[in-house]
Amino acid sequence: MDPFTLTAGPGPLVAAAVHDGHAADPDTAVRFALDDLERLREEDPFTAEMAEVAPARIIGRRSRFEVDLNRPPEAAVYRTPEDAWGLNVWKEDLPESVVTRSMGLYDAFYDAVGALLDEKVRRYGSVVVYDLHTYNHRREGPDGPLADPEANPEVNIGTGSLDPRWAPLVERFMRELKEGAQEAGRDDLDVRENVKFKGGHFSRWIHERYGNGACVIAVEFKKTFMDEWSGEPDRAHLEQIKAALVHTVPGTLASREAIMSATADA
Repeated sequence: MDPFTLTAGPGPLVAAAVHDGHAADPDTAVRFALDDLERLREEDPFTAEMAEVAPARIIGRRSRFEVDLNRPPEAAVYRTPEDAWGLNVWKEDLPESVVTRSMGLYDAFYDAVGALLDEKVRRYGSVVVYDLHTYNHRREGPDGPLADPEANPEVNIGTGSLDPRWAPLVERFMRELKEGAQEAGRDDLDVRENVKFKGGHFSRWIHERYGNGACVIAVEFKKTFMDEWSGEPDRAHLEQIKAALVHTVPGTLASREAIMSATADA
């Protein structure tokens, strides 16, 4: 399996699911101390499905336990339990050859993403990226307590590295995500900004590369749409999330155009 797939579809909207992957190089996989479900629990299954909202897509196909595409290079390969939520990832210390191979995937990914986004910015003047992730909220076991909902919104919007000129687009995205969920049958979608997460390295890298020519919205869905311990989705709930994302697209594109026009006229 390719370590990642990029689809250069038309338009200035790109959806990314960099943590969707579960596969690993066979030589890396035999070194895992974690079983499949333990790894899956910290990965972002079904985000590649969510990314179908955009014709242009960036999908990670390898497990974040092989190489984490949303961390800076020096932290992209987990070495200690502190790097990985207290988990012992490896049976023994990794040979440097394994790290080198994983970092080769990392470098190839960012080279390919840079080429894709360079073309988008050249052609359209700016690019909007939906950076899609998920996060756990029942860490003490399948029957354990739920994480405090006040500190763990159902959808966390991370904009920590975003240029302020894109604030109207983000506000509209949040509003229309709620509206889209309501139309799909969910009246109570809790969407808040920078509560649990502010966006990771992938968002920061894009913003540093393109400045105000890029608007990356890091969207973290709490795993209420699935059983985070078994990996089984609630298909009806997942379809509601996908419908809510689809609902945001026209407004996002319109807001991008309006912000670009206002900047040009200033």
